[in-house]
Order: sequence, then structure tokens, then C-alpha cells
Amino acid sequence: MTPSLPYHVPVMLTDCLEGLHLQPEGIYVDVTFGGGGHSKAILAKLGEKGRLLSFDQDPDAKANAQAIEDKRFTFVDANFRYLQKYLRLYGVKQVDGILGDLGVSSHQFDTPERGFSTRFEAELDMRMNPRAGTTARELVNTYSAEDLHKILGMYGELHNAKTAAQALVAARANRPLETVQDLKNALQRYAPRGKENKYFAQVFQALRIEVNDEMSALQEFLTQTADVLKPAGRLVVMSYHSLEDRLVKNFINKGKFFGEVEKDLFGNELKPLASVTRKPLEASEEEITQNPRARSAKLRIAEKV
Repeated sequence: MTPSLPYHVPVMLTDCLEGLHLQPEGIYVDVTFGGGGHSKAILAKLGEKGRLLSFDQDPDAKANAQAIEDKRFTFVDANFRYLQKYLRLYGVKQVDGILGDLGVSSHQFDTPERGFSTRFEAELDMRMNPRAGTTARELVNTYSAEDLHKILGMYGELHNAKTAAQALVAARANRPLETVQDLKNALQRYAPRGKENKYFAQVFQALRIEVNDEMSALQEFLTQTADVLKPAGRLVVMSYHSLEDRLVKNFINKGKFFGEVEKDLFGNELKPLASVTRKPLEASEEEITQNPRARSAKLRIAEKV
């Protein structure tokens, strides 16, 4: 990574801060600290009695957090799926706002040895927390063709997911798939001509989601936000692909991830949150020019009923 580049440029920063409806003496949670861009901006708007707790399971993020010397700030070295557990540990029952910027940080993509990017040769890793869990290398070499088919189809939305899964199983029969290039070589002939980059990005997305159990973690996190937020507290979540956005949208609009919203005997909808924005907010053309990662961002804002 070039030293002149920031760790991670916060996407739609102004919209996120406005969405949180920050109160100077409030308690806020940033569940995806990363490079600390959003967290630092929140701290700058809090008063002396305000408080911010920021979660992240990545050791690089933890190192960034150590540079913040502020008694109002607490770094939580954990996955956001444990939101309620750690808030209780720090004596916090309810908060005024929760911010989540989902997906992979620019830093993670730009660090070759993490194996997140199709651009660099590296071992297949893709763990958000490199201290624990199954690597992408273990996954592609041990999962059955059926399981690989399911992951590539569901999480990568590949049209030829079954063929790709069979190709991986056939390739690893000759020798293990160890690196980014091994994976690309095994699938090269199945990538649509002229759209190879997009195809491999979808494959990598699918493997990364499975490696980090991202969909389950997101559902667990969202379910807890309903209890953790104070009445009129805000939930602000930014997602970068349709699978995440659908879960966030459904939870806000229906109080559940699948099926229709439940109603009481009087026909009132039973859901803990109400959407503040009719449609998700998207980045301006100007921001996308400066930060291409913002192109796919969708920002949803909800308030606790």
C-alpha cells in the first residue's frame, strides 16, 4: 500500500453523521472501526459527557484505535455480532445511535498478504480476524462441490456457480489451491470474456462472506440493535452488495429478515424500527470520482419506534 494513501476513506461521512442525529451528551457505537474515520468524526461532535464505543476484530484496526487518546472513547476488540454482550461488559444498556459500515476496508483490500484482492498474488486467506477461523484456502480445498456451488451461487451470484464449483474440485485433485493465482487459473476459462475482473470479484466476495460468516453475523447484530437502541435512537447502516442491503432493508421495514411483517390484532405492524429515508441514500458523483469504493454504497437510516 502506498504510504500517501489514507488507511480507509470513510464513505458518505456527512450523511452518516447526519443520519445518527448526534446529541453532544449521547452514547454512540461504531461497530466497524476500521481506520477510525467515522469514529473520529463522531468524537469531534460529542461533548464532554458524550461517549463512543467502537468495535472491530481486525488487529490493524486495533492498532489504529490505540492512537486515539480520549477518555470518551472505548475500543472493543470483537466482532459486532457480540454487540450486546460487550456493551453490558462496559456498563452500557442502551445507546443513542449505532453506525455500521459493512464490507472490507480499502486497507484490507490493499494489503496483499490478507488475500482479499484479486489484484495481488498471495495465499488465500480472507479472514477479517486473522487470528481465528477457517481460511479461504482451507475452504476451497475441503468443501464439497455441492457446498461450493451453494456459496458461489448464493453469495457470489454467479450464473455458472455449479460449473465453477466442479472446476475447483477438479483442479484441487491435481494439487491444492494455495494462492490467488491458483484460484484464478482454475476458473479462468469459465470467466466471461471482457468481464473477468467482475467475475473474480464475485468469486472472492462469495468466499470472503463464507469465511467470515458475514450474513449470520449481520443478522445477529441487527437483531440486537432493537434492544440496544433507546427510543428514538438511530441505526445507520451502509452496505456494498445486494445481499447485505436486503437483510438491512427487511429488518428495518419488517422487523425480520424473511417473510412479511407481523401485525397485532388491531392490524398494527409489529416492528421495532421505522425507516427515516424512503430509499437508501447513495454517494454523489463527486464522491464516487474521489473514492470509487463509494459507487456501490447504500446507506439506510432507521429510528427506534
